[in-house]
Amino acid sequence: MTIESIAQAAYLVAALLFIFALASLSKHETAKAGNAYGMAGMAIALAATVALAIDRQIETVGLILIGVAMVAGGAIGIWRARVVEMTGMPELIALLHSFVGLAAVLVGWSGYLLVEGGGDPAETAELEALGTLGIHHVEVFIGVVIGAVTFTGSIVAYGKLSGRLKSNPMTLPGKTILNLGALATIVVLTVWFFWSPQVWLLVAVTLVALALGWHLVASIGGGDMPVVVSMLNSYSGWAAAASGFLLDNDLLIVTGALVGASGAYLSYIMCRAMNRSFLSVISGGFGIEAGPADDRDYGEHRETSAEQVAELLWEADSVIIAPGYGMAVAQAQYGVAELTRRLREHGTSVRFAIHPVAGRLPGHMNVLLAEAKVPYDIVLEMDEINGDFAGTEVVLVIGANDTVNPAAETDPGSPIAGMPVLRVWQSDDVIVFKRSMASGYAGVQNPLFFNDNSAMLFGDAKDRVEDIIRALP
Repeated sequence: MTIESIAQAAYLVAALLFIFALASLSKHETAKAGNAYGMAGMAIALAATVALAIDRQIETVGLILIGVAMVAGGAIGIWRARVVEMTGMPELIALLHSFVGLAAVLVGWSGYLLVEGGGDPAETAELEALGTLGIHHVEVFIGVVIGAVTFTGSIVAYGKLSGRLKSNPMTLPGKTILNLGALATIVVLTVWFFWSPQVWLLVAVTLVALALGWHLVASIGGGDMPVVVSMLNSYSGWAAAASGFLLDNDLLIVTGALVGASGAYLSYIMCRAMNRSFLSVISGGFGIEAGPADDRDYGEHRETSAEQVAELLWEADSVIIAPGYGMAVAQAQYGVAELTRRLREHGTSVRFAIHPVAGRLPGHMNVLLAEAKVPYDIVLEMDEINGDFAGTEVVLVIGANDTVNPAAETDPGSPIAGMPVLRVWQSDDVIVFKRSMASGYAGVQNPLFFNDNSAMLFGDAKDRVEDIIRALP
């Protein structure tokens, strides 16, 4: 059996492991195994690729560069994984997507220089003999376009999520016309390149695609970044698949298609959760714009203390906790887990309500709670628990805002009108943990804070939760 056939078999095994990884990551109980499947698949894929490189007698310098790249990449990856805070995961993932996009651009240009640029006349002659040279032209262009859009789009998403760029959407005059014009230009250049592959056409489409990716994401409001990150994940998958076609690598094609399809489906689910149009996501034409401050008089809010909340919780039979990004920022998940344990030992029913876009990343809250050892079976999705608030005595809203805003259902003029939300206001008592009365990430005031059955517990969420635990009998 040749090295080539062994490598192809290894790629098949790796692809299966990636499929198992995706399937396992869909459940809390099997998520750890899913990560192990993914790491094993990647290790096998890397080993097979290095073996192929050696078998094809790549020059020693090339093998050294591959080794240096693997060691450097692995070291940087381990370092970043160790030092990154959970609150920094969304921007880190956006940054990683940019690397995939940049790699696709470089692979596309390499494919051009190898074939259309005359770097390997034998390869060009083989493609001509097979009648697939024109297909190669298109593959080069598509790979560069998808990669370039992913690269700059991910850089902008990283900037917004990390606070290096303003989160509000950029609104250039005629932004939809600009996007459509860029897409039309790309189509024209692709057709032109198909008939007459010239380097200036590739330069032009690279620049147009880079500008399009930047504008698409810059035009989207910060409140919608969870969907953007998910969509960029899909783009990075299609970019990897395009690279796979250029490199004639089945594993890249399969893996890219898996990531692309799963990311697109997740984006669709999140769009439904936020009452957004899926088509508007991929065209960059949506975004919650923070309008002028809401000066409507909702009345006076009511404040409470940790001691009063502790007494209320101790007397309650049923409690639901609705976490949000504020819990992640305050690193309050460990205190929340301890509070949950104490209440459950007392005989209180405690459950968690997770909105699909809670936090800054799909699954953000689930990971935080799992990290704090909160039992999986009491962490429920919005659709599973939304009908139970009416029969619940106490709801703790910890760091959430827009995802519990009743204006989404009661105010047709609200920027978040129609967005499915957690109906926490239907419970007997709602305790809202916040640092101040400031509006949420979408820039929309929340009338929940002024309801008769709501009380505000101001301060750092971690400190307030610990105060409540100390005040329990």
